[in-house]
Amino acid sequence: MKNKGGPKSVHFIGIGGIGVSSLARWFRTQKWAISGSDSAEGKITLGLKKDGIRVKIGHKRANLSPETGLVIYSNAVKPDNPEMLETKRLGIPVLSYPEAVGTLTRHYKTFGVAGAHGKSTTTALLSLVLLKAGWDPTVIVGTKLKEFAGRNFRLGHSPYLVLEADEWKGAFWRYSPFGAIITNIDKEHLDFYKNFGNIKKSFLRFIGNIRTGGILVVNRDDKNLLALKPRIEKIARRSDFRIAWYSADNAPKNFIVRLKRNLSISGRHNLSNALAVYVLTKNLGIPENKILPALKSYRGAWRRMEYRGEIKTQISKIKVYDDYAHHPTEIKATLQAFREKFPERKIICVFQPHQAHRLKVLFKDFTNAFSDADILVLLPSYKVAGRDISSRKYTSETLAKKIPGAIYLKNPHYLKRIIQEIVIKNLKLKIENSTLVMMGAGTVVEYTDELLRKMK
Repeated sequence: MKNKGGPKSVHFIGIGGIGVSSLARWFRTQKWAISGSDSAEGKITLGLKKDGIRVKIGHKRANLSPETGLVIYSNAVKPDNPEMLETKRLGIPVLSYPEAVGTLTRHYKTFGVAGAHGKSTTTALLSLVLLKAGWDPTVIVGTKLKEFAGRNFRLGHSPYLVLEADEWKGAFWRYSPFGAIITNIDKEHLDFYKNFGNIKKSFLRFIGNIRTGGILVVNRDDKNLLALKPRIEKIARRSDFRIAWYSADNAPKNFIVRLKRNLSISGRHNLSNALAVYVLTKNLGIPENKILPALKSYRGAWRRMEYRGEIKTQISKIKVYDDYAHHPTEIKATLQAFREKFPERKIICVFQPHQAHRLKVLFKDFTNAFSDADILVLLPSYKVAGRDISSRKYTSETLAKKIPGAIYLKNPHYLKRIIQEIVIKNLKLKIENSTLVMMGAGTVVEYTDELLRKMK
């Protein structure tokens, strides 16, 4: 897909997606003329516009031109989308996002990071180690990184690509990596996979794509991955690639202490992510004196335990963090990391469930996910367009009733008042021991912005 001839144009349907926007930036570096559309304006589309990419808000047939050379669409776009229909009518070549990225993975020597949780952080850490080692990789990651000037893409000038390999709708089936990390397997994206058995099969299918002579790095501490060990090893023998298992639970204690000392991010899960990167890069021949400083340089990603600022009430100041966690396993791990980081502080968690189907199928797990929060405020669920069917039985309100002391807030715009009331009722919340975590994958980040504006 490199542009070796004259001007070429590509249009992205759903360009505001974190992955699609990163791919659009790759095409821009290859001198393609870029346009795109999305259903709503957001920080990602605004960032693309700032970088000179034409973005239309709203999906319309008029956004397509007969001169368009290629259309790439997000996995979230439905076949009856007006731009999809116009693409077909005009006979424009079309690729899904995974198909387009899959082509890149065959062009580059690719390292893919897969797993239900921890993909973005692990991808970021791997990118920084390869940079430190002089490998100069191109990077497509599902978050914005300070090290990449707040973007989710980096253009390298080498044969190497570092890629966040997402499993939703089997996207990573299209990828052909030389090396891969799998952090864990969990009950996620059940709207597509239907059951856990299909999720396991999906990861095995991805593993089967690893190239001959390559390497797979796998988390031995994840019971779901460990249960697949015989099948993983069979695939490795058939395809002739190496396997390296890693374990934060069983690694030498002095090494784990040294690794932890070289991390600027908190949490057992992040220690495990860093260990995965250490094991892969060590196997690639990169020395420890390059790996550890690179890991230490990581300053965290957008909406991953991201410090946003401070809000003030009449009697205290509260430090505010944003986090993308939206699955019970992620929530639990993230709150444990906050507890580790701030052992003396009260933790207030404001959570917005993401996708009604996820809340329904994992409802029991959600009831047990917030044990490290001292105070929990639940906002109405974020409804994912085209993917959600609401349930009266499984809502934020019914979840609040199942968690002792949880507060259900029907109107999120009253969050300022609720936070003030919480502080007043809990006089032990002093300046030095209160932290507010705004959590979820939907629009909760907008309420974070609102709080910071109104409670300076």
